[in-house]
Formats: sequence, C-alpha cells, structure tokens
Amino acid sequence: MLLHSRTKLKKPSPPFSAISSLLNPAFFASLSLQHQFPDPSFTSSSPQFDNNLTPLKSIPYRSYPNAESSYRAPSYSNYASLLKSCISRKAIKPGKQLHAQVFVTGFGFNTVIATKLVNLYCVCDSLSNAHLLFDRIPKDNIFLWNVLIRGYAWNGPYEAALQLYYQMFDHGLVPDNFTFPFVLKACAALSAIEYGREIHKHVVQAEWEKDAFVGAALIDMYAKCGCVGSAREVFDKILVRDAVLWNSMLAAYSQNGHPDACLSLCTDMVSAGLRPTEATLVTAISASADNAALPQGRELHGLCWRQGFESHDKVKTALVDMYAKCGSVKVARILFERLGVKRVVSWNAMITGYAMHGHATEALNLFEEMNRVAKPDHITFVGVLSACSHGGLLEEGRMFFEAMTRDYNIDATVQHYTCMVDVLGHSGRLDEAYNLIMQMKVVPDSGVWGAMLNSCKIHGNVELGEIALERLIELEPEDAGNYVILSNIYAQAGRWEGVAKLRKLMTDKRLKKSIACSWIEVKNKVHAFLSGDTSHPLSDEIYAELERVGGLMKDAGYSPSTGSVFHDVEDDEKANMVYRHSERLAIAFGLISTPPGTRLLITKNLRICEDCHVAIKFISKITEREITVRDVNRYHHFKDGVCSCGDYW
Repeated sequence: MLLHSRTKLKKPSPPFSAISSLLNPAFFASLSLQHQFPDPSFTSSSPQFDNNLTPLKSIPYRSYPNAESSYRAPSYSNYASLLKSCISRKAIKPGKQLHAQVFVTGFGFNTVIATKLVNLYCVCDSLSNAHLLFDRIPKDNIFLWNVLIRGYAWNGPYEAALQLYYQMFDHGLVPDNFTFPFVLKACAALSAIEYGREIHKHVVQAEWEKDAFVGAALIDMYAKCGCVGSAREVFDKILVRDAVLWNSMLAAYSQNGHPDACLSLCTDMVSAGLRPTEATLVTAISASADNAALPQGRELHGLCWRQGFESHDKVKTALVDMYAKCGSVKVARILFERLGVKRVVSWNAMITGYAMHGHATEALNLFEEMNRVAKPDHITFVGVLSACSHGGLLEEGRMFFEAMTRDYNIDATVQHYTCMVDVLGHSGRLDEAYNLIMQMKVVPDSGVWGAMLNSCKIHGNVELGEIALERLIELEPEDAGNYVILSNIYAQAGRWEGVAKLRKLMTDKRLKKSIACSWIEVKNKVHAFLSGDTSHPLSDEIYAELERVGGLMKDAGYSPSTGSVFHDVEDDEKANMVYRHSERLAIAFGLISTPPGTRLLITKNLRICEDCHVAIKFISKITEREITVRDVNRYHHFKDGVCSCGDYW
C-alpha cells in the first residue's frame, strides 16, 4: 500500500474490453486454439514448443490462418500499460493471458515487465505464481523484492517475508523506506519482537528512522508486540509527523489498554494543528468507551460534527459503542437508528451495549431484527450469549449456543464458551458448566476458568472452586484476584484454615490483591476513592453524608449484609468495613456535589459487593436519584430502589 502511495500512477488503461483489440482478437484466438501457451506457473525456463515440436518463437506470424495481415505486435509500453491496469483492478484472468503473451513475444524476462507480473500475482493473492516467476528472473531490482515481501506481509505466510528480507542482503541489495514497513508488518503479525528490534537497528543504520512511513511501521510493530514504551520512543524521535504517524501512536495506546494516554495524545495532535482523520476519531472514541469517559466522548462527538465526520458511518458506529459503554444506552440507540448503512459491526455494538446494561430482552429483539437484514457473525453471538448471561436466560442461552453452530455454521470460540459457562454457572448448573469445559473443542483459557470460579463463589461450591483455581494458577500464576476469590469461598463456608493457607501462599509468592477503587466525575474533574479513604479534601462532609443517608436507610429497613467481608472479626467491625466501601464514598461525594435529582455515574475497578448493591438500591429510592455503577463486569442502573440487573449478576 505504501508502495503505491508513493508511485505516481497514470490514469487507468482502457477497460478490459479494449485488451482484445490491442492484442488483435484473431491472433489471440489462434494462439489459444492451436498452441500451448506457457502457463504463468511454469516450472522450467526452457523454450516452449507447439504440437509439432517447433519452437513457438520461430513460427512466423503468417502460419496462423485466421490472423489479420494488418496486425502489429504490441510494444513494451502496451504491455506495461495493460499490466498496470490489471494490477489496479486485481484482474488475474486477463493478467495471466498477458503473461503468456509477453513470454511468447520475448518480453517475459524483461525486468520491468516481470516485476509488474510479480506485482499482479501478489495483489491477486496468487503468491505461489509470484514466487515461481520471482525465482526465474534477475533479482537486482529492489522494487521486485519489495513487491514480493509486501505480498507475504499482507497475505502470509509471514515467515516468508522475513526470509526474503534476509535473502536480499545475499544479493547485495540494501532495504529502502518501502522494504522496512512491509517486513515490519510481518513482524507485527508474528509478534516477532526479536526480529523487529533487529530490523529497527537496520532502520537506524540506513538512516530511515525519522521517515514518517517507516516510523509508523515501527510503532505498529512495537504496539502489536505489547511494547508501548518502545513505540513512544520511536514517535518522539520523529519531529515531522503526519496524521498516519499520530494515528499509529494513538492506536498503540488504545490497543494496549492505555485509554488515558490515547485521549491525551489526541488532544496534543489537535493542538499541533493537525486535522484529525476518520481513523483518529474512531480510535479516540474507542478509548473513551474503554475508559467509560463520557465527557471526553461527548467532546469528541462535537469534534466529529465540527470537522464534518458525523455522517461517516464508521465514526457513528464508534459513537454508538462509546455511548453504550459509557452508560447512555438510549443515546446509543438513537445514533444507531440514524446510521445510513447498518453494517454487522454496527449491529454488534448495539447488541453488546444492551447486554452490558442487562437489557437482555432488547438485545435479543435487536438480534431478531438483525437476522432479517444481515448475517450475524461470531461477535454477534458473544453479545447474544452475554445478554443471556446477564439476564439469567438459561434456556435461551442454550438455544442460541446450539443454533450458532447448527444454523449459522459458526464454530464456538473461547469467548462463546466463557459466556455459556457463565450462563450455566450463574443458574446454579455448576456440574453442567464443568462438563461443558471438559468437552470444549478449543483449549479453555483463563476467561473460561474465571467464569467457573466466579460461579463457584456465587453458589459456595468449594470443590469445583479448588479445581478452577488450580487451572487458573497454571494459566496466570501472578493474578492475585483468583486466590482472593477462592479465599472468599473458603470464608463463606467458614473454612478459615483454607483462608489462612491461601494468604500464606500469596505472601510466599509476593502477590497482593487488587485495591478496590471507585471514581466519579463532577464538573469535568475525576474524584477517586479507596475503601476507607480519608484523603479527599471533603472527607468530613462525605462521611457526614454517609451517616445521614445511613440513618434514613436503617429507618427504611436496611440491614447490612456482612457476607462480603471475609475476615474473622466481629460483626460490628464487618459492618463498619462495608460502610466505608469505595463506591459508597463516591456516591456520597456525588450527593453533596451535585444538584438534587442529578444522575450519578460511578465506575469501580472490581465487582460490586452484595451489600453495596442492596445499599445503593435504598440510596436511589431515598434520595430520588438515578445511580449508575459500572463495575468490572457490567452496568447496574439503580432507580426507585430497583436495579436493572434484577439482582442477577
């Protein structure tokens, strides 16, 4: 792609209806009927013969009975122009005909013509033919190597691109600013960081490190290999940056779980005077969605409108996804309905959005609507099964899981199995969930066993919980959260010796549990709270509000549930610990910092605990507030003492 972007192409050649007239139909027909053309996938460079063993090149033109006496053989420029047209249109059939013709007329080993033929086969994903021809022509042309390396970098096998790159040195050629982006793309596809770093050294030695295209390729390679810091170092060394380079760095942050850095860099890009592209906005909007940053998402929505991108369906689909993930599912649906063309990715964004919010009925209704106009893919069914999981729809989940393979020919992936294990586990079918894992056609990952472990926690199943933790320790031994969940299962069962054993194991491995944190944004400023936090400037007012609301809750019938406190301490101490949970502190701050009736949006890095879930239902009714909590798994919408999850999460 980069190669073509740098090459000034003339207008396309005449349509392919003109090819036959340029080559003379009678001559072309006579050749195809009477003689054996060399196939482009030939295996020998020896002369080609007719049925009478006469070399084709020695047969005079007059030997063809139907040939027109006025025919003149096409020139080099004719072939070059026609091949260029075939390449631009990815027309493999007329391209093969031209290949046979140029071989017969003596241009088959012309470096420029042969390179164009290799290029044609590459862009038409016929790499076997491309490589066969490549092996039989002179290789002193860097453009030829770039064409074939690019073909493998685009279509695979990616290892072949790397092999060609190193073979190039044996022919005395030096990589240029087109070679590096192509071979780095292959490194990115393979996550081959060691090769990528070595090629980076070659880039520096060749003095191409400050080239924008090469820099963008380096950034992408490091990002795909998870080395965001190295990507940023490359970015910072390039002083003249275009939109492609900025977009590469934005994507590096977004794809590696750094949404804040992505949004900050997007601000820097606009401040530097560069007009954002569609790719810029889609990446930044996606970062807002991942960060549940509704204010920044709204700002980007305004920027889309000011820059004239609001009519772009890709941008609008990103906005649908952002509003759904940021808690504004109604706004997301309005934007979804305004899409000019609803692509599969658009339907998936809306279905998944409904699933996140526990609106299972809406998600399944939308799936039925989608079925009438578009073909669901594997991501669609992840959303559908997730909706069944969050809505407690056991039978519907089973039905869709079976129909996915039977009716839609979609093989179940680990994501589908994770959802199904969650559906069965939440419904108390733990043995059935375990049997499903044992029968999986793909290797269970940490998501599958994590769903099993969480289900064991909900239902207090110690035996299956222990099995799930054993598998999780094999897959992700450094994740302290898994140990904590089984510790909580032991505590629920009163098995304090098991709790002590796991804590010792965590201490020996130097593992620390994740600290619960909740945050709320008020007047464009984010306020974060830890459990028992007293560091906020308004800490006294926050705890006073908790005392006031707590008294009203008690009068309304609230009684603390201390089952979520897994410490061997007195009940009063447990109640005090629950009372100071981070989400309650964030809510109390929101109550004293916003006008009555204002909707509160709280984000928490862990799963909301059972007692806080009950308490927030009371708070929403007492204060007449709509309170939305986004925890690590889903959204909870509290209003008038009821949660949208139906107490099923």
